Amino acid sequence: MKALFLSAALLSATLAHAQTPLRGLITDKNGQAIPGANVYLKGNFEGTSTDSVGRFVLRTKLTGAHTLVVSSVGYASQERVLRLGADTTLLRMALPEAANVLGGVTISAGLFEAGDEKRMTALKPLDIVTTAGGGADITSVLQNLPGTARVGEQEGLFVRGGAASETNTLIDGMIVQNPFYSSIPDVAQRGRFEPSMFKGTAFSTGGYSAQYGQALSSVLLLDTQDKENDANKLTFDANPANLALGYTHRGSITGRVSYTNMQPYFTLLNQTRSWAKAPEGLDASLTVKEKLSTHGSLKLYATTSHSNSTINLPTYERPEEIYPLRLRNRNYFTTNSYQHQFGEGKWELKAGFSYSHNYDYINVAANKSLDRYDRRLQYRTVLTRFLRGNHTLLAGAEVHQIQLTNELISAKYTLQDSYRAAFAEGEFHLGLRVAARVGVRAEQATVLGRANAAPRVSVAYQVGAHGQVSVAAGQFYQTPDKSYIYRNQQLNFEKAGHFMLNYQFMHNDRTFRAETYYKQYAQLVREKGLIGFDPDPYRLVTAATDNSGHGYARGLDLFFRDQKSIKHGDFWVSYSLLDTKRLAGNFVALATPTYASKHNLSVVYKHFVPKLGVSASGTYRFASGRTYYAYEAPEFLGDQLRAYSNLSLSLSKVVFVKRSYVVVYTSLDNALGTRNVYGYRYSPDGKLRYPVQPQTYRTVFAGISLNLSK
Repeated sequence: MKALFLSAALLSATLAHAQTPLRGLITDKNGQAIPGANVYLKGNFEGTSTDSVGRFVLRTKLTGAHTLVVSSVGYASQERVLRLGADTTLLRMALPEAANVLGGVTISAGLFEAGDEKRMTALKPLDIVTTAGGGADITSVLQNLPGTARVGEQEGLFVRGGAASETNTLIDGMIVQNPFYSSIPDVAQRGRFEPSMFKGTAFSTGGYSAQYGQALSSVLLLDTQDKENDANKLTFDANPANLALGYTHRGSITGRVSYTNMQPYFTLLNQTRSWAKAPEGLDASLTVKEKLSTHGSLKLYATTSHSNSTINLPTYERPEEIYPLRLRNRNYFTTNSYQHQFGEGKWELKAGFSYSHNYDYINVAANKSLDRYDRRLQYRTVLTRFLRGNHTLLAGAEVHQIQLTNELISAKYTLQDSYRAAFAEGEFHLGLRVAARVGVRAEQATVLGRANAAPRVSVAYQVGAHGQVSVAAGQFYQTPDKSYIYRNQQLNFEKAGHFMLNYQFMHNDRTFRAETYYKQYAQLVREKGLIGFDPDPYRLVTAATDNSGHGYARGLDLFFRDQKSIKHGDFWVSYSLLDTKRLAGNFVALATPTYASKHNLSVVYKHFVPKLGVSASGTYRFASGRTYYAYEAPEFLGDQLRAYSNLSLSLSKVVFVKRSYVVVYTSLDNALGTRNVYGYRYSPDGKLRYPVQPQTYRTVFAGISLNLSK
């Protein structure tokens, strides 16, 4: 379990020295101040925002001629060439209205992304680490947004009736092969990455850009932080499950080592699971963020992790009969990206390279081995042309070399795939109120011997000064799960068509969003010739398969966030209504999957007391009962669990000593001790039923973080 100490790194600011102050005032054409406008130097990472009266102070070490750019949502960007070191007088710039990003959101419906030039997002790292019940885990906190389902026994994002495998995680545009720690039956795992690595999160619940593919439901886009300053920083973190040490040199090179041992934590809290060896692991990472020239920057990230655990699982044949399952994991991942602007800012080139490999060594009773290996090597290049009138054209390509292997006792399954994709997309602003994005993506998977073409389109219309209506539609493809391709490489891509209608209002730190959608599944893989249904999610596929499966998902998502009404308070509420059914896999009839809830509600409140350095947070989650398989029930997946309910609380205290600080934190998950059940497992004859439960019904956690900086 990661600690909430991450909030410390996001609550401090480092002072810069020997810098030139650039001061100014930003207004509209009528002379009214524009608060929150972005002010930055073109081709560099140095920038700031205007305050509540439109004023800004930008400090920089740069000298000579540079272009200052000022932009704000709803206005046309303005540029002015300055000679830094000489032009330090008060600047005044007026921004005309423009057909730009509308209401602070992108024109793409379904995407939780806000801000000018798509650099600011709906949930920032501070949101992630200060949300009670999230445990500073990105995926867990995103489950508080509409469109997601709370599935406690599996890791991943389950979006609008889609399985976790239908969501892709990308870092700087590169697919992450293993974004979560390796899975243990009926025990959800955390994500591998720290929220502080990223500028923020852009989470698409559907209808996403043609730049991305291989995800039937959604994508989670994570962009790593840029170099912010030249400070040195040393951090130390401790809690009952984890010790971590990190060091940052001159703001550009960061190394971190973390040791995790859950045994002390399990000793403090009773567990519903029996562990022969509590999870133990060692993680290390290295990050490099460097500006190579005035217009070019390079970011490198590499991480490796080693873990080991043994859990005692029930056999589901006789009460109290168990067998040990030992899991050893070795994971390595690196992603490297280069960004360069040229042609006086009219062109931008982004190139990326990443490599990952993951080894799961699994031993079950009687030393039976069930090992898994996977590797992914990928390259990606995107070229963007910025045109007059805020129009944008881009084109790109990516190549993935994938190798997957499963060893099941005496059997061994291996496949290799060369996945290639090319895409093109244009964003056009048609007058002051209308914007459109049109794109197409073409893909080829050699393992299937097939290709596809997926068109995407979204249109936005501004309603009033702060609202917009958006519509989006598109086609999305995904290669079937490896368990199917191992035995049948004649399958086709699985397919989903998305249609969404969205209204969003953003003003004065308040956001309201309503979106209705319809998703049509086709070409899903089905298993044929089966006698009955096998609910075991880890079973071996032995039946014949084809692409005759189908399904649908439709619903309504509502979201409201208020960061204004209560001073130093932040409140949001989200609600989702979902109707979904599918006939796929080894389903015997069209039915609602076990991971989908009809109703999902989340309420989050945070409050910060600056004088005391205290931050408090509370989260309440509710989900109506999910379907589950009941042995010999009259209706297939017709039975429902009782509703899920969880109240979580957290409290942290920050103490500053000059530029250093200490954070003490504590959290309480499921404060009311609700006995949630995630499903049931049955004995082979159906006479015995075993509930799938959380590891513990009430979780208490505490720790400390120390940050020393120069």
